[in-house]
Amino acid sequence: MAAAGKAGAAAASEGYRPPNPATESQRGTGADRIRRPRRSGCSTLWEECGAVSGTRIRPERLKELTLLLLIVVTVIAFWLLVDNYLSARFVNRVTQGVAITAVLAAGQSLVILTRNIDLSIGSIAGVSAYVTGDILGNHGGTNSVVAVLIAVGIGALLGLINGVIVAYGRIPSIIVTLGTLAIYRTWLISFGDARTITADSLPSWVVDLPRSTVVSFGDYELRTMFLLAVVVVVALQFVLGWLRAGRMLYAVGSNAEAARQAGLPERRITVVAFVACGALAGLGGFLFLARFGTITVTAGRGLELEAIAAAVVGGVSTLGGSGTVVGALFGAALIGLLDQSLGRVPEVSEFMRDAVLGILILLAVVVDGVITNRLTARRPIIAADSGPPTLLATGASP
Repeated sequence: MAAAGKAGAAAASEGYRPPNPATESQRGTGADRIRRPRRSGCSTLWEECGAVSGTRIRPERLKELTLLLLIVVTVIAFWLLVDNYLSARFVNRVTQGVAITAVLAAGQSLVILTRNIDLSIGSIAGVSAYVTGDILGNHGGTNSVVAVLIAVGIGALLGLINGVIVAYGRIPSIIVTLGTLAIYRTWLISFGDARTITADSLPSWVVDLPRSTVVSFGDYELRTMFLLAVVVVVALQFVLGWLRAGRMLYAVGSNAEAARQAGLPERRITVVAFVACGALAGLGGFLFLARFGTITVTAGRGLELEAIAAAVVGGVSTLGGSGTVVGALFGAALIGLLDQSLGRVPEVSEFMRDAVLGILILLAVVVDGVITNRLTARRPIIAADSGPPTLLATGASP
């Protein structure tokens, strides 16, 4: 008894405190005490229970803030270089271009989150735009909602083909979509038969859509197309950040094998990502048709590079499982702003604008790697006997 009393006194002097049952019940035991996902965020980086994080800003938020800073710096720089830079006409032109790129980048982000890529997104947008324009030209009384659904449905069907081949054929997505990029474009050339969809053959509501305004601030206008793109991005961000379906995409992209062992339908999730990407490409194709009116079978060519660039520059990791569609929107805004701004500088050629886009992609990948490595190095080491991590973010049972 005396020895036990001395041991207890020694433990107390060393700072020992008996466990609080209420606190212990909140912390949980076993696998639940190893790592908890950040329920309000969209990163796959785990926050260890009981550890004091040295970083208050999550990686994806840091990337978004960096992009916002770059956008502000870009605006200030060109404002000093170009006369009448922030004219209402210029701002409206930028927002219209950003609307199309942002919708495509949002779809591309969903695929990249699953550690895949869709190189055919430009061809899907082109097919959707041309076929929808052909239908509207021959049936001018088509309802606007029906027309949008046709474009979205065509894109979803083509995305389904990509997803099934990738998920169930176990063929790398870069190979599949590189092939379907050419196949879809070749089919469009055959279908179009060198015909041009002209603006005067389309219903007036399609031609007037780019000039449709929700609200005006003097000469500056908030266009319907841009607002639609923002609504799409916000809705997708909500799904990814707060719904189980969205968390599944992150789980599959982070570790497909672990997701499969946890009982997640990894193949179906991949197919859904490609279908959603195709549907958004169809919507982007419809916006492309509305903006330009007169299009040919080359419609949408090159949009795949812009979509991938916007997603990657926006912080969506090419390794999968990390990133946000809000970041992709910011990436689209930065790319669109640079593209239009460089066009107003006489000394900069078209080839230089493409080079700037390539440099942005490389810089984004490098910065993403540096940030991820630094944050990973700061994470505390988990004890070996603590048990395996859980997929609490997906709501699945291991």
